Amino acid sequence: MMIEIDSPTDPRLTLYRDVKDRDLTGREGLFMAEGKVVLERLFASRLARTVSVLTTPERVGGLARLPDAPVYVVPQAVMDEVAGFAIHRGYLALGAYTPPMSLAAAVGGARARVLVLSGIANTDNMGGLMRNAAAFGVDAVVLDTACCDPLYRKAIRVSVGGALEVPHYRVDDLIGTLAALDLTPYALSPSGAVTLEAVTPAARSALLFGAEGPGLSDAIMAQCTTVRIDMAGGFDSLNVATTSGIVLYRMCRA
Repeated sequence: MMIEIDSPTDPRLTLYRDVKDRDLTGREGLFMAEGKVVLERLFASRLARTVSVLTTPERVGGLARLPDAPVYVVPQAVMDEVAGFAIHRGYLALGAYTPPMSLAAAVGGARARVLVLSGIANTDNMGGLMRNAAAFGVDAVVLDTACCDPLYRKAIRVSVGGALEVPHYRVDDLIGTLAALDLTPYALSPSGAVTLEAVTPAARSALLFGAEGPGLSDAIMAQCTTVRIDMAGGFDSLNVATTSGIVLYRMCRA
């Protein structure tokens, strides 16, 4: 499926054009992946299909496998011109998110661990959260409507492809959705009523995190067991991605 292209104006490269601008305006329902490790996770993903790949003659041999999709091979100068900046990693791909199961199916077992996010608008934090979700075996990620897209190019890159391994679902009503799925909610907050080490999580648990600064709303926390991580030196909080790593390590193994 390798196709050599020499012209930056070739219409087959249209969706790769002006990468940073398209991060904001969209790619006709597709997402863009960047970097060798991320592309290889895309190729193996059960949640997404590869639409096409853009790389250079020097880089294409570095991929352990190629997808059943067009692989456009262009000179580095053409790749940079199309993207609008120097693509040092040398690998881009377009994908479509097509999870094969519903949220109910993803968390349908007797034991479930769900990462629930509210108001996470920072793409670096989103990427870190999705990376941790993949690393600790979370069954699904649930997002409210205020969260940024886990399939934003930078979020996928920061997640090291984790965003392509854990199914995620956007819902209007976090607490109502969790209740309907019989998931016990635990809300992380510096003002939590119990410490993390004191929690024995329910077999079917949802772990809720809010944006740095505002955190979770009072309305959400009122319907959860609130949990804190005690810290030294007058600190009362950690970066949300760091917090999730600590919490998921404990709660996914409890």
